[in-house]
Amino acid sequence: MLKEIKNAVQSRAYRLIQAGVVEETILEHPIPKGHVVVEPALGSICHADLRYYTGQRRPEAMANKLPMALIHEGIGHIVHSEAAELAPGQRVVIVPNIPGYLLDGTTAETCCPVCQGGLGSTYCARGRFLASGTDGIAQSRLVVPAACTIPVPDDIPDDIAVLAELCSVSCQALGRVKHLLPTARAAVFGDGPVGFLTAAMLHHVYGLNSDRLQVFGAIEEKLNEFAFASRAMVQDYDFENGSGVDIAVECTGGRFSESAINQAIELLNPGGVLLLMGVTEDLVPINTRDVLEKGITLIGSSRSSSEDFIQVLQAMRNPAYRTTLSRLLPERRHQVSAVEHFAEAMNEASVHRHWKKTVLAFRW
Repeated sequence: MLKEIKNAVQSRAYRLIQAGVVEETILEHPIPKGHVVVEPALGSICHADLRYYTGQRRPEAMANKLPMALIHEGIGHIVHSEAAELAPGQRVVIVPNIPGYLLDGTTAETCCPVCQGGLGSTYCARGRFLASGTDGIAQSRLVVPAACTIPVPDDIPDDIAVLAELCSVSCQALGRVKHLLPTARAAVFGDGPVGFLTAAMLHHVYGLNSDRLQVFGAIEEKLNEFAFASRAMVQDYDFENGSGVDIAVECTGGRFSESAINQAIELLNPGGVLLLMGVTEDLVPINTRDVLEKGITLIGSSRSSSEDFIQVLQAMRNPAYRTTLSRLLPERRHQVSAVEHFAEAMNEASVHRHWKKTVLAFRW
């Protein structure tokens, strides 16, 4: 039984202490003014979680960030609120990116130079990100600023809402080029979840159909899931003579980043934009000659803000969009009521890199 503590709360946390080893521990969180206490209900495993769990991060990152509770994609219920706009029992999506000014209870204008310059909270120099240097959602009580919990509309089911974080990353990236999207031709590189959700947003939110939306992948079974777009296998496509695009989005990451980035550069029209969303631990050589000759703009984007979550949840009220998103949902959830269950789910996700997401149902 967890103790009641004035102005603080205790939390059961499943913490990664070294690669492949998770232990349950009790954490104590203060509850500052303007913060809320959330009980996580559903979480979704991200490749970033697996990079920590399997020890694929650089040794210095592992040493600096562990021990740490994983998972940054999730929803839960408010159990205590120090903010008038949120009440106990409310179902919310958890925003993992927490700007420094929300932690302090101040404003962007008094935060870091990035926030003061209006460059966006995703780049805040004083911020924290759940499950990346600070404990994430794999715990029974999470204390975050109220602005980092977004109420879920009643018509959006839990299984769809848990995809909001990954969708919000696509929303943030595509927001950088939304002025081009009414007439642009776009290509998405990557047939995994990030590529699928980015392509789905281009189709359902921005109205790109197969005549303006091309998806490139390496596994035909996965690529067939993108029924709303034109599709091509990277192994077979003639990029030198292919139809040019105005926007390319690289969603592959890992060891395939190099080929995807350079294929995108080859395909882009002069003045085109390359959005980089895939994460890799390696330095990636790219064809800078064509970048220069074509005047290509490269934009990196891997996180999102509360505003992106609000837009995503509004978009999820569209039944057609929800139907497309549901293709990523697994046939079953992993029931997690003990640290052993959490470790089993992480082990399975590490060994079997399924196309569909791995969803954890926490039972605290």
